Amino acid sequence: MSPSRNVAPWTDSTLGLLAQGYAWLPDRMRHSLDGSVRCRLLGRPAVALRGPEAAAFFYDEKHVVRTGALPGPVLDTLFGRGAVHTLDGEAHRVRKALFVALLTEDAGVAALGRTVGRRWREAMAARRGQHVVLFEEAARVLALAVRDWAGVPLSDEATAGLARDCTAMVDGFAAPGPRHLRARRARRRQERAFADLVTEARRTPEADTGGSVLQTVAWHRDRDGALLSPATAAVEMLNIIRPTVAIAWFAAFAAHALHRWPAHRDLLRADASGAHAEAFAHEVRRFYPFAPFVGGLAAQDLTWRGEGIPRDTLVLLDLYGQNHDPVLWEHPYRFDPHRFTSPGRPRNPLDVLVPQGGGDASRGHRCPGEDITVTVLAVLATELARLDYDVPEQDLAIPLCRVPTLPGNGVELRVRGHGGPPAGRRGA
Repeated sequence: MSPSRNVAPWTDSTLGLLAQGYAWLPDRMRHSLDGSVRCRLLGRPAVALRGPEAAAFFYDEKHVVRTGALPGPVLDTLFGRGAVHTLDGEAHRVRKALFVALLTEDAGVAALGRTVGRRWREAMAARRGQHVVLFEEAARVLALAVRDWAGVPLSDEATAGLARDCTAMVDGFAAPGPRHLRARRARRRQERAFADLVTEARRTPEADTGGSVLQTVAWHRDRDGALLSPATAAVEMLNIIRPTVAIAWFAAFAAHALHRWPAHRDLLRADASGAHAEAFAHEVRRFYPFAPFVGGLAAQDLTWRGEGIPRDTLVLLDLYGQNHDPVLWEHPYRFDPHRFTSPGRPRNPLDVLVPQGGGDASRGHRCPGEDITVTVLAVLATELARLDYDVPEQDLAIPLCRVPTLPGNGVELRVRGHGGPPAGRRGA
């Protein structure tokens, strides 16, 4: 039997995936000699791949397409119906250009980073002497910052609700039961609200808009030259706001890392260039579990290392496993930001880092929000390093069986004070 067939292809692995979470695919990959695993998920034949060669194979649109790949429950919670994630070919490139222009422009990314830093310092000043759950506080701060940055006319109260709904969408997309139902309700609620905002934005003539993110999405034209429907424009606005709020997961992981390895607090405080903050952000994204894998459908009958992959097979790219592969990473279970700054390594670590997917951000399906994630996470990590706080006794275990996961209940802190705005970091 081929090593790639270590899971019986007629046995459905959905329950195993739900039970094991992030560990499900890496556990099976350990028994594979060709970097692939075959199984069934939701009754569908599937093959999972890992590694830089697999990423190049996966993100080639001649091999793997997204149309029809995302299950309805994921669309109804995480991405939304009609989202850019469901498109391929020219339709995908035209819609993706909207996100690339908004999310990778240096001045705009830096502006969002500054806004996050300012909102965080305001929040911590108001919380002095209080206990806070860092994850919840970070989500609220991120929602306020992206609201300001995107030009969305929402009150602080409505923005707090937006933060809760965005975290619910992410928290429930892969979970059956109450978490999933909360995610569906959250998405429906916010899609209705943002469709109304898009309709209102279009009352201002396109030529007279100020070029805010909301106005840009409201007036975006797809491949056929037509405006997006208000419902689809709302979906895409949430696909800018929701991932930004989801950086709260990385913020909680950053706090966990600073608690476990406190030497990085001094390094971040002294980091005038921002180089360590950026490396720290990359290592948080590599080391901690975020997305377990991404998936698409085989566009045609394919061959991977001599094994056939029939058309319409579900193809998965193992993200968590690749970010911890000892072939690619020296001491992969050691938290070491210096791996992103040390010269003379045999490969560029960023070439194999895939916490939010791989591929080319400008042309393929790679997440265009990675620049924002790294910038904002570097800002939050530096702010945390400068914050004077205690970590009360609590369970900070990170259960790999839960997707998405968090340290404990989101890292509880008792805030004592703040050392003032950090100088010279990326996005400052």
